[in-house]
Amino acid sequence: MELASLIAQVQGMTVIAVAVILAAGAFGTALGFAIMGGKFLESIARQPELAPMLQGRMFLLAGLLDAVSMIGVAIALLFTFANPFVGAVTAAAGA
Repeated sequence: MELASLIAQVQGMTVIAVAVILAAGAFGTALGFAIMGGKFLESIARQPELAPMLQGRMFLLAGLLDAVSMIGVAIALLFTFANPFVGAVTAAAGA
């Protein structure tokens, strides 16, 4: 195969990988928020006097959930704009 088609194939597979990374991050974050929100409402219904403490902890965990998905976005952007696999293909083709 020539080098241009190998690079095009690597870039195509990278696009698929980026889509899977973003979809998994979005799905996991949505699922986490749904479970956390449901448990928060259950605990508030059982013990309303603990609402301020539980609300603070819920927002802390919401920030951590968003941080995990943002790390996935950063990795996807790395693969999109500074693809390390293209360099490996060009180095292997040149050797």
